[in-house]
Amino acid sequence: MSKTRLLLATNNAGKIRELVNLLDGVPLAITTPEIEGVVLDVEETGSTFEENATLKAIAFAAASGLRALSDDSGLEVEALGGEPGIFSARYAGKDATSDQMVKYLLNKLDGIDWATRKATFRSVIAIAEPGGGGVEIFEGRCDGIISLEPRGTKGFGYDPIFYIPSLGKHMAELDLGEKNRISHRGIATRRVIEFFKREAIRKA
Repeated sequence: MSKTRLLLATNNAGKIRELVNLLDGVPLAITTPEIEGVVLDVEETGSTFEENATLKAIAFAAASGLRALSDDSGLEVEALGGEPGIFSARYAGKDATSDQMVKYLLNKLDGIDWATRKATFRSVIAIAEPGGGGVEIFEGRCDGIISLEPRGTKGFGYDPIFYIPSLGKHMAELDLGEKNRISHRGIATRRVIEFFKREAIRKA
């Protein structure tokens, strides 16, 4: 008996690779828009991570007829009133590189002391049923501090300046297994896996 398919509601190849890795163990067959022949570009008009994740999941579920999973993630910096938030990927400009994003954020925090540089990586995952069958929401968060300078060569985006006090390391210094264990997206996807495992048991 073939597994039920779960569509990753994104066209971002990097995010697809990461989600496939993180969702290892989910009792469903992971599929992508390219595999399913779904061509869709959803405008993120929401004002929260949850709203944007929900918009994308519903749109891809409707277009494909499959359950669809969408992740919307970003960085919230306390001293900046929660910025960059939902604009994390384009805070320094739509086509900014990771290095440019890091430099831009550090410049925004110039003069801000260590005690007030608290930040949180947040991930919200929405899973939508086709045909308007409802949406499930899962969230993960990782708390840290924006460092004074980048450190580490792993990861991407703001990882080099996200310091995790409990580990004494920057996110970009962690190997993939360690990052997945503590990261916002890693926590959210583990909750997704547990949800689907419980569902499979109920249906067995």
